[in-house]
Amino acid sequence: MLTAQHAHRSRLLVGSALLLMALPLSACSAASPSPSSSPSATATAGSDVPASTPPTETPAPALSLQPEQSAAANLEFFDSIASAVAATNPADGRAYIDALVGAGFDKTAMQLTFDRTPTDLAADSVQFSVLFNDECLIGQFGPASGGYQSLVAPVLASGTCLFGVTRQIDW
Repeated sequence: MLTAQHAHRSRLLVGSALLLMALPLSACSAASPSPSSSPSATATAGSDVPASTPPTETPAPALSLQPEQSAAANLEFFDSIASAVAATNPADGRAYIDALVGAGFDKTAMQLTFDRTPTDLAADSVQFSVLFNDECLIGQFGPASGGYQSLVAPVLASGTCLFGVTRQIDW
């Protein structure tokens, strides 16, 4: 038969044991960066899973042409293609057109300014555009434009996207 003192001691030992088991867990949770961080996996007895694993980032979906969407919805994709050209071959207008065609844009809907001036100097900037779902995706690169720039603009009254004389895209 257990005495009252023995029962009290047993409860005290069980309580102390539970407290000691909870301390490592509370120490881990106190060190976590914030309550908004993603939960970590915990190991179960006998498993090879570590006690906690670092959260993994979900990769962003790959950009692609969305022909049924607006020009604004496709601007990020347009920029990704044009920025890659700007980083490798910035002064070559044909390179922008070829890259955009390769990405699925309609070549017959494009315009391009000249890379060279009439006196055969490098142009201050090269502009290129795609008429896309009744809007214009327009890109520009060159020293006069401060690097690569882009925008979505309304179609001009002429039915085109760029002002002035543009290059024939006949390749």
